[in-house]
Amino acid sequence: MQGTVATFDEASRTGTVLLDDGVEVTFPAAAFDASGLRHLRLGQRVRLDHDDVGTITKVTLPTLS
Repeated sequence: MQGTVATFDEASRTGTVLLDDGVEVTFPAAAFDASGLRHLRLGQRVRLDHDDVGTITKVTLPTLS
């Protein structure tokens, strides 16, 4: 799923993403850490990977795999 970064806290490495359907989801530090990214900016487009129960496992840029 894809969306736009709504919030990002560099200290905790957590944030929220506004999905294309208007739903806001949060991601944990572990999902950000799995991405290999150093930071996110508000309004940035991201892709969210999730497990079978819907927990966000990775936050990446849409152009990265």
